[in-house]
Amino acid sequence: MPRETGAFSLLIVFAGLAVLCESRVVKVAPGPLVRVEGQTVSIRCNVSDYQGPRDQDFEWSLVLESGDVQLVSTFDAAYPDSSVKDRVNSGDITVKKLSDSSAELTIRKVRASDSATYRCSTPSTDSVTSGNYYADVELRVIGDTLRVVPAVPQPLVSEGQSLELHCNASRAYTVNTFLSVTWSIKKGTSPLEEILTFGPDGEMKVGQNYVQRYADGALLLDLPGGGFFGLVLKGVRPQDQGSYACTAREWTRQPGAGKNWHKILERSEEMGNVSVTPLAQSLVVAVEKNATLNVEDTLNLTCVLAVRDLLSLDLELTWLVRAGDSSAGQRVLLHMGRDGQVLNGSELVGMSRIKPDTFRLILPRVQRSDSGLYFCQVKAWLPQGSGRWYQAAEKTSSPVQVLVTQLDVDFKVTLTAPLTPQFTSDPTELLCQVTDLLNLRDGRLSVDWTYSANKPGDVSSSESAIASVNENEVLVPGEKYKQRLDRGDIAVTRGEQNTFKLRVLNTRDQDMGLYSCSVSAWTRNRQGGWDKAKETKSTQVTVQWMSITPVLSVVAHRVREASTGGSTFEMSCRVNGQNIQNPGYSVVILFAETQGGIPRKILSLNPDSVLQLEEGMAASRTDSVALEKTGQLEYRFRLYGAQVSDRGFYYCEVTAWTRDQSPDWIRAVSAESNKMEIAFADSGPAFNVSIHSDRHRLLPGDTAKMECILSILGATPNKGDVAYDVRWFQSPARAVENGGAVPMITVDRYGLVKKSGGNESTECSLERTDMNTFVLSVHRVQDRDMGEYYCTAKPWYISPTTGFWTEGQDLTSERVTLSIKLEMWESLKMPLVYGVLAALGVGLLSILFGLLVANCCLSRNPMHTPRGKLMDLDD
Repeated sequence: MPRETGAFSLLIVFAGLAVLCESRVVKVAPGPLVRVEGQTVSIRCNVSDYQGPRDQDFEWSLVLESGDVQLVSTFDAAYPDSSVKDRVNSGDITVKKLSDSSAELTIRKVRASDSATYRCSTPSTDSVTSGNYYADVELRVIGDTLRVVPAVPQPLVSEGQSLELHCNASRAYTVNTFLSVTWSIKKGTSPLEEILTFGPDGEMKVGQNYVQRYADGALLLDLPGGGFFGLVLKGVRPQDQGSYACTAREWTRQPGAGKNWHKILERSEEMGNVSVTPLAQSLVVAVEKNATLNVEDTLNLTCVLAVRDLLSLDLELTWLVRAGDSSAGQRVLLHMGRDGQVLNGSELVGMSRIKPDTFRLILPRVQRSDSGLYFCQVKAWLPQGSGRWYQAAEKTSSPVQVLVTQLDVDFKVTLTAPLTPQFTSDPTELLCQVTDLLNLRDGRLSVDWTYSANKPGDVSSSESAIASVNENEVLVPGEKYKQRLDRGDIAVTRGEQNTFKLRVLNTRDQDMGLYSCSVSAWTRNRQGGWDKAKETKSTQVTVQWMSITPVLSVVAHRVREASTGGSTFEMSCRVNGQNIQNPGYSVVILFAETQGGIPRKILSLNPDSVLQLEEGMAASRTDSVALEKTGQLEYRFRLYGAQVSDRGFYYCEVTAWTRDQSPDWIRAVSAESNKMEIAFADSGPAFNVSIHSDRHRLLPGDTAKMECILSILGATPNKGDVAYDVRWFQSPARAVENGGAVPMITVDRYGLVKKSGGNESTECSLERTDMNTFVLSVHRVQDRDMGEYYCTAKPWYISPTTGFWTEGQDLTSERVTLSIKLEMWESLKMPLVYGVLAALGVGLLSILFGLLVANCCLSRNPMHTPRGKLMDLDD
């Protein structure tokens, strides 16, 4: 019974704490709420931290001075007061549950008489009354007094002019309400786009596409007062064309909502359509008539402009010329910038501005290359604020034909092959000759050499550029042949009598194919450059020979067998190559654990005899492998100290390389040798121990150091696969009564050092300096430390067959003798000092004692009374 009473008390305590921690909270939006008459008003109510069922009920009522008026309830249909029952039944006043703990009161068409304080109540479902069960909010209903009257803008505006947009927005003033005005544009079927908004807090908000124009000062706000708002767009553009609208909005700021504004009313009116005439529609450019000239005549062409408001524009003019062949691109003859300065052109070409709308081109001493179609291109620029300009229009005149007559250049081209290869690496020489050359005068010739593969049948192949000598006599190598030309393997030269030569010093198999040359004649133009007058291509010449396939074979044989672990394996690879000119060989030694297994590269030797350790060989085994060239076609591989992990198959991979005049090697053919196997039986490693001391005779107080050195014979285990238990012993000169030696200090295979309890008088330490060396240090030696020392070791290693630690046999080293060296002075120094000090002490004590005795005896003897005293007694 007491136990049940205690449990009940604990339950009551927890219930009390839960009640204290949870208190019902009813919340509505902070007020006052300002709304416009005739709009729909929604007020939301939430309850939290309540007890009881999750689904809560709500009741709405009006709080008046005369008393509360019940409006609507979520659970009681008879709750509404009779004065509002008609509006509730008609759906003008409704309540809707949004969730278990929230509801919303909606007045569909709010009236001015609805201004009051509204209360949201929640019936209690709590076991203990705690918190608030209702919340109030004030609603203020104002009249709809917002009016918008726009002014119709100018319907047609030319590009670059200003557009003024005026709008009158008014309302009846109400406390806590504010006004904003927005100008917008609708372009075609696109949605309405805002240009600029003023208000409600006196600030301006610029539309996303008008930020730069506002920064350039092209958007100006005009506020004369009295409800009039104006916006000026300076420098209108074609994209400003569309239907403009003015929108006024009335705002209120919710209490406790920071800077968040709530829109309560909006009025929008269309201002009208505005069309913008592009500047390009009024710009006209024309060049006067065609002209036929002789060589060395002067060409005069006039460009005439027609445009609205010419003096307010900046003009940029370019003269263009295109060859009579329409497929050829046009080039700039002369270019004048907006400031009237010539930015691009030749000193031989001149231009002048005769009138504000007329420009003249002067071209003296025309040549045949000046024939073609001439254009006048004009660009008109308009300002856009902040000192910046934009191109508003661009027009190009219709072309005029200019024909300059002259005799044509004529010639023939012949390609021959005086030297063709018979075998790979033989030289090839081609001659491209120009004959019957007429009317070139002071012109020049250029040549282009091309190659295409010789494919059977009607299959065509693309041409590759080998090299060219241009009209400036500059060699231009082709992309595929640049390296060979830079190395001098291919030479392009020009001989006498208009002859061009192509020479390949070492012809390769891939050079077999069709060769051709193309010669162009060039005449000098007015700018000092060169124009192509004619181009003639030769017939193709075939370069072909019978190629021989290179053959390579490699044979490996065993020179030395690795029969046991730790022994040396040696393998020789002999190379036999055929049909390979001036070969060089690279050798790679490969290793596979099993027949047909994935090979690993061990060692390699490149054609320049540079040795490299490959990734298949551990860095710690660098000194265990060697590869050398023992003959012109023979290579020898050695593996020292063969281990269990080295067992497997070894073979050579040989690659033959050839080299022409360049320093780069060219791969010819590769081959692999037969495989040599290392397959010795693993009997496990053999261990040995030895001892070494740096000094055998020491002075008292010195430190003696002795090394216990362990070595491994046979197959060497991997690092970390071997450990030792090492113990040090002392055999003193006196016999050990218990019949055996006690270890001075030990270290087990885990590295734990332990000093024996029977040797506390000896100060010693044990240190492992490397994997197989243990050093014993005897500090401040005394005569008790004299004697013989030796170490014992028990090896542990991981067996390669089982993978477990295996215990080896105990090993005992030879003995090393440690003796204490005492010098005569060192042995007699202290006794002599002590003896002298004792003698001096005894002598001093003897003198003091004698003086003391003599003094005492003389003062008490009557025989020594003074004579003067005796004479006085006689008297």
